[in-house]
Amino acid sequence: MLGCKGGLGLRYRLTLATGLVECLCFAGVVFGFASLVFVLKTDGYFTDLCVDTTTGPNGTVQTDCSGQDEQFSLVFTVASFMNNFLTLPNGFIFDRFGTMATRILGICLYTTGTLMVAFSSSALSMLLFPALSFIAVGGILFLITNMQVGNLFGSHRSTIITLYNGAFDSSSAVFLILKVLYEGGVSLHTSFLILSACSVVHLLRTFLLMPTTHIPYPLPEGYTYGVSLGKPNSYSVEKDEKTQETVMTAKTEGPEETEETALQLEDQPPFGHSGKEPVASFRSCVLSRFFVFHLMWLSVMQLRHYLFIGTLNPMLNRLADNDPALVSRYTNAFAFTQLCGVLCAPWNGLILDRHKGKPLAPGETDKEADLRSSSLSLFLTAFQCLLFSVSASVPLLPLQYLTFILQVLNRSFLYGGSAAFVSIAFPGVHFGKLYGLVMSLSAVVSLLQYPCFALVKGSLGGDPYYVNIALTLLSLLAFVHPVNVFYHCRKLTNGRKDAAGSPTVTLAEAKL
Repeated sequence: MLGCKGGLGLRYRLTLATGLVECLCFAGVVFGFASLVFVLKTDGYFTDLCVDTTTGPNGTVQTDCSGQDEQFSLVFTVASFMNNFLTLPNGFIFDRFGTMATRILGICLYTTGTLMVAFSSSALSMLLFPALSFIAVGGILFLITNMQVGNLFGSHRSTIITLYNGAFDSSSAVFLILKVLYEGGVSLHTSFLILSACSVVHLLRTFLLMPTTHIPYPLPEGYTYGVSLGKPNSYSVEKDEKTQETVMTAKTEGPEETEETALQLEDQPPFGHSGKEPVASFRSCVLSRFFVFHLMWLSVMQLRHYLFIGTLNPMLNRLADNDPALVSRYTNAFAFTQLCGVLCAPWNGLILDRHKGKPLAPGETDKEADLRSSSLSLFLTAFQCLLFSVSASVPLLPLQYLTFILQVLNRSFLYGGSAAFVSIAFPGVHFGKLYGLVMSLSAVVSLLQYPCFALVKGSLGGDPYYVNIALTLLSLLAFVHPVNVFYHCRKLTNGRKDAAGSPTVTLAEAKL
């Protein structure tokens, strides 16, 4: 499909390129919060929570701003929670109303959030709570609607999905740019007004380079979208999806459907969206082991990343003995490494697509090959998280450079691999709902970051060592998912071999 010719191919490539820019410059800016905090502290946000304390025999007066740090941590906790939790209703909106409606909602939320930050001040610090949440939710809507662009490029589908997720991660460096501009004399007010004005570009892209509904997979011959394309394509995404859901509802959502039925569906070849075979129901997908283990895989690693980002500023202050210049240097280093997310994420896509163009095993389907390929990606992501968590647990300031590298590498693999796995293992008609559900449920787990931060600030006296050790041990649970996928694929392979050796064995018996 990358070799498609004419105006249609040009439109596909423009959609890909502009979507990459959109994700890189806007979608995940909220995760550059560590850079923004530096600016917000300078502007005096939440300074009313700083108190003067008298210490030492000489009555030395020191300013304790732990309350301010805790409030900033809470702002990020709420924003990151809303970013994930509202992905569920947003996924339903995307599946039900299509791309255009979802993007318009995202643009409205994003623009509202940037305007709220632009007109906030130290006296209106509480505006940061809704503002950052709106920016986060609007950004994830940009990502959700852009990931389907991978469907336009068949054999490179997973690579493009992971590339967009890497761009989402790298967009956190936008707040670093705002920090540098601020140090050069550009006010926070002006920077966020510019971000608000960019919403015009999002609207133009929505109407000119994105479909009204969805981009189907596999892609129908001559599929078109947008405006000024002459005769409209007769292919109807809604009609195709509605027909498949109706058929599967009649087969799997009757009164006799149980959890056992749902798990049996998982033991079939990976789900497709070809219109030539029944599509599993949403309920059966949620009840499957794949979904449960994938949720656990994402949740434990995401909690580790969110706690690290949300506590980065106080952690650097502690290790740098409150030296502002040193903290600024490490904050800039962290933000610069985030730019590498867009470069690291495609590596995961190449791992997922490494089997493309190679002959399949006897009896193996394309979907089974995709699933088999995903097990290595899932394992490498879990292993990276373990290394990152160990490095972050060592209270040595120079070592944090390595921690930053491992963090951006792991995060670029995490979200791209998660989205790619959902698109591989489950029906395309449920992608928005399942992606939204797994993100929403993982958001509930991510709320643990705030009590962890409170524990560090309170009982542990500001030392996060024991919390870091606990999170490192918790991250070991992430290895369960790739092991389960690996053994599932091996079971399918052995089942085919047994069936080939015993021609009289039925397909149902082979699966047993």
